[in-house]
Amino acid sequence: MGIFNKLFGSDTQPKEKKVLPWIPLTSVEALDSIVQKSKTKTQVIFKHSTRCGISSMVMNQFIAMYDLDLNIDLYYLDLLNYREVSNETGYKFQVMHQSPQLIVVKNGIAVAHASHGQINEINLNQFD
Repeated sequence: MGIFNKLFGSDTQPKEKKVLPWIPLTSVEALDSIVQKSKTKTQVIFKHSTRCGISSMVMNQFIAMYDLDLNIDLYYLDLLNYREVSNETGYKFQVMHQSPQLIVVKNGIAVAHASHGQINEINLNQFD
């Protein structure tokens, strides 16, 4: 029966879930810190809507593709619970609000941003 278990996914070994080094982005004041830190280390903000299926799908793809060896700070912004922070993020980095959205910040400015499926097309290695 071993071959049937492999073919039909009845493997009893649970898959280990990949955990990213998320930093919660929960205050407008933290945006100033991100600007300062971006002068020496790339900062990345992932804006996520917890009620959106597309946002969840893109986030899962992002997690699966993320290189844990990257030397960047990775922020998670729950835009439904922190709407003011989400709005200010757009103003501060001059990007139109989208969800889901990834914003890459270097030297105080957004050097790349994408939304929806295009998020996973950004090669974060080039900003490391």
